[in-house]
Amino acid sequence: MTEPLASFPVELAQELGINLLIALLIFFIGRLLAGWLTRIVRRILQRASVDATLERFLCNLLYAVLMVVVVIATINQLGVETTSLLAVLGAAGLAVGLALQGSLSNFAAGVLIVAFRPYKVGDFIEGGGVSGTVEDVQIFTTVLRSGDNKKIIVPNSQMMAGEIVNYSAKDTRRVDLVVGCGYDDDLDKVRAVLNEILAADQRVLKDPAPTVAVSELADSSVNFVVRPWVASADYWSVYFDLTEAIKKRFDQEGISIPYPQRDVHLYQHAAGS
Repeated sequence: MTEPLASFPVELAQELGINLLIALLIFFIGRLLAGWLTRIVRRILQRASVDATLERFLCNLLYAVLMVVVVIATINQLGVETTSLLAVLGAAGLAVGLALQGSLSNFAAGVLIVAFRPYKVGDFIEGGGVSGTVEDVQIFTTVLRSGDNKKIIVPNSQMMAGEIVNYSAKDTRRVDLVVGCGYDDDLDKVRAVLNEILAADQRVLKDPAPTVAVSELADSSVNFVVRPWVASADYWSVYFDLTEAIKKRFDQEGISIPYPQRDVHLYQHAAGS
């Protein structure tokens, strides 16, 4: 009688060990299968020319759902009654909802982003207090790459809670420059030089036509606004190149670019006066 009782813990340990091993196999193999199925769906969506933003969002969602199934199967193999577990979770649904309300709002915001497309992968945007190029729209977050190549992760609810500026939404953008010249310079000559500089740059669009106009009689200069239209992809290169070209051409033409200055007059008074 003692021999069967003595062997019972050993058999129990063996059974638990086998179940644990099987559960681990289910988890790791299931995770591999989830990744494999997600990659297949991604290829199908890419061949169907589905928008990259929607494609990544759906693939992330699919992977999350598959992993939930894998975890439930793993727990079930360990002997935990998943039906009882789900019943407990259902009974505690209110508490779970309150605890996860931030994540749920991020998920809902992600759905809105995919549905209404305020931005998509590849767009340069400002939103959520940051700016950068959209690299991915995930279930709960949006991933941006800043101009200096930093990875920025912003909750979707934060992106949708405020103003979003999408610099890539339109094919063209206007470059806004303010150029000052001296009060003694010939304004007609300055305007002609600026128009020549714009006409020489092939990236400047003819339609709509660029604007060159006097905008302000400032304290130390007469200010011109120079507003050419360019393709959105050329914005910064045109901005920098025009700024340099204007300075060099003004030097050649003898046009002054004033800087803030103040004249100081000294008066001498004779002693005792």
